Amino acid sequence: MDKPAVMQLKKDISKSRKDTAVRQTMRRLSKNKSAMFGAILFGAIVIICVFAPVFAPYGPNDLDLTSINSFPTLKHPFGTDALGRDCMSRLIYGGRYSLAMGFAGSIVGIVGGTIGGCVAGYFSGRTDSVIMRLCDLVAAIPGQLLSIIISCALGSTFFNTVLALSVGGIPFQIRLLRANVLRARQEEYIEAAQAYNCGPIRIMFRHLMPNTISPLLINFTMGIGGTIMGAAGLSFIGLGVQPPTPEWGAMLSAGRNYIRQYPHLIIFPGLVIMVTVFAVNLFGDGLRDALDPKMKH
Repeated sequence: MDKPAVMQLKKDISKSRKDTAVRQTMRRLSKNKSAMFGAILFGAIVIICVFAPVFAPYGPNDLDLTSINSFPTLKHPFGTDALGRDCMSRLIYGGRYSLAMGFAGSIVGIVGGTIGGCVAGYFSGRTDSVIMRLCDLVAAIPGQLLSIIISCALGSTFFNTVLALSVGGIPFQIRLLRANVLRARQEEYIEAAQAYNCGPIRIMFRHLMPNTISPLLINFTMGIGGTIMGAAGLSFIGLGVQPPTPEWGAMLSAGRNYIRQYPHLIIFPGLVIMVTVFAVNLFGDGLRDALDPKMKH
């Protein structure tokens, strides 16, 4: 059998194994009731926020001057704020910003961790030492404090907030993937790829990364909830999304001055954040169990 035929056969076998692994993972995940509940709940929240004009009864900045600081009623199920704006509508529209920052922050962290971890684990030596010392330097600063410093230095824009929320988690992602890459480097398929004169970039991102990505997928899912919490915290202290843009943390910050007189201004944004993070964590736990090698037997 000639060399191209052998290579094609190996690709077909590899693809078949990957398809089987994916099906097994999805089968285990579908049997986890709590994970499915979290996925459905989080999916419903995402759909409602993405299609906010369909589900929100009012615009996010529509004023009802006859119902300022109104308690929940049939007209305004979540009440209104100090300007007469409907709280439920603002929560639905605000979810766009909170969820977008959650996904974007996790994606930036995963991309940075994947690149850094693959490079450090594959090349080792001085390259590994430099990258790991930089990780130690960043990890020495508490994550929330680092986010505050970056937000203060760069300003309170959407991109800067995402950057501030994601930088602190990159060192952990790098360490995690580096450890997996160091183990995977000893496998025979890496030696085979090197024997076929594959370049370092191809080996890292075509062979190493797909076989070590499972922990990063779990961290990506779990990181969404943490990033949403971090974004709400920055907005609460005035360093995230700025008024009048609706955002869950900013709504908490705006309602804290009325917590005794109008507690609904704090209760409903807090409940939305809690339910969203709870749903993401449920799904993340289920995904971790489905991808756990001990569960494959």
